Order: sequence, then structure tokens, then C-alpha cells
Amino acid sequence: MATLRVLLSCVRGPLRPPVRCPAWRPFASGANFEYIIAEKRGKNNTVGLIQLNRPKALNALCDGLIDELNQALKIFEEDPAVGAIVLTGGDKAFAAGADIKEMQNLSFQDCYSSKFLKHWDHLTQIKKPVIAAVNGYAFGGGCELAMMCDIIYAGEKAQFAQPEILIGTIPGAGGTQRLTRTVGKSLAMEMVLTGDRISAQDAKQAGLVSKICPVETLVEEAIQCAEKIASNSKIIAAMAKESVNAGRGSCQEEKLGEASVANDRKEGMTAFVEKRKANFKDQ
Repeated sequence: MATLRVLLSCVRGPLRPPVRCPAWRPFASGANFEYIIAEKRGKNNTVGLIQLNRPKALNALCDGLIDELNQALKIFEEDPAVGAIVLTGGDKAFAAGADIKEMQNLSFQDCYSSKFLKHWDHLTQIKKPVIAAVNGYAFGGGCELAMMCDIIYAGEKAQFAQPEILIGTIPGAGGTQRLTRTVGKSLAMEMVLTGDRISAQDAKQAGLVSKICPVETLVEEAIQCAEKIASNSKIIAAMAKESVNAGRGSCQEEKLGEASVANDRKEGMTAFVEKRKANFKDQ
């Protein structure tokens, strides 16, 4: 924790006071979590909500937290009622970075042989859309975790940074590539090479964030977006997500071909012609 506070002190900008969080209902999956809180939300329980819950460490991403996150993601991925997932943190920090205490004594050989941080990739393999609702700090691994999600909503006082260079290392969970693809080479280079943070407003202008919300309503607005996504065909949503992530013409044409044989495509078009709401079967 001391090391984490040193890292935070290196990243320029004022700390903000805590904001009261809404109450969270327990997750009815039978899973007992220490570092996260998970529940189903929305009018019809179609949204899986995961809150990182390690507040004393500003949600530093220890192995135990990532393991529990992966468990909750798997549960929601396999739940046919859930159509989208929201990932959030606390009022002061989405996640202030990886757990430095777990990393400080690892050699290159240790990291290479153990495929260090490989288990973080599970989030990128989830087929259902994932929305990051970011309040407070999203630094280092926290920023990388947010970028692994499909959509980022930010509270008005959210801050993003890749400050690894300030402690003698570089982003290790895909941050250099994802940040560059999202905000462009120049801003990515500046953030990675200086460790400086950017505001929610700057993040939106750069394309890192799609919407800025009041701190108090951020999670609910993300849930509303997730509900809207979940009301569509799940199989078509998964295809659309994969096509956007692929970002190549041939892949997009292939996915369009796959979508054309989906039953939900026929139902959606028929409902449009008949001027009624589509009744998707996720087929």
C-alpha cells in the first residue's frame, strides 16, 4: 500500500473527496467473493454488475481480485438471462493500478515463465458486451482494465493515466497497444513517457471515453446502456462486438455473412416491416 501511495503522489493532480456510493445487493450465484461485489441489475435482471471492492488499496489489482473478476465474468457469460455486463469500482478509484507488492520482486524470468498477467486477458475473451463505469482513478492496470472493456463511461472527476514509467517499468497488460489504437500515437506516447494523467473531459475528446456522467449517476447510466444492449439479440450483439474488434473488412464481411443466417436477423427485419417490437430468441 505504501508503494501504491508513492505512485499516486508521482502522478500530478489533486485528489478528490469521497462520494457516497449507492447500496449494493448481494449476488445470488452462490459465489463467495472477497475482493468484488457482483449482482444482476436492470428491470428484468439482464445486466451483470461487477464492482471492484478493495477500497483500502484503492482497488489495486491483486491476483485474488483478478481471479474473482474472472469467476464473475464466467458466471455472467454463461447466464442466458444476462445480455451485457457493467464493470465499476469505488467512488475514489476504479482501480489505481496493479498490486505493486506482488510485482516488485519478480524477475524477467519469473514473469516470462509464469506468463505473468496472462489471466488478465479473460476479460477480452468475453463475448457479451462489457461497459466500464469509471469514477476516480483509472491508473496503470486500472486504465488497461477499462480499455479491455467495449465501452467506457466516466464520472465527471475520473482520471486516466499510465504512470508505470515513474516506477521504472512500462504498461504490461496491453496498455501501450490499446491506448495507441484508441487515442493515437502522440497522446499515447505523452501519457506513457511522462506518466501524466488526463481528465475525463480530455479522455472523451481523445476518444477513450464515450460519455461523461455525474459521479452520482454514472453506474445507473451505464446500467441503462447495458439494458438497451441486452434488449437486442445476444448472438447478433456478440457478432457485432467481434466485428468491431476485428476492424478489418474481410472479417466484417465474414461476420455479416454469419449474421445473415441467424434467425434473429430474420425476426428483426420482419418486425421492422410489420412495425412491431422484435421478439429475439438469441438464435
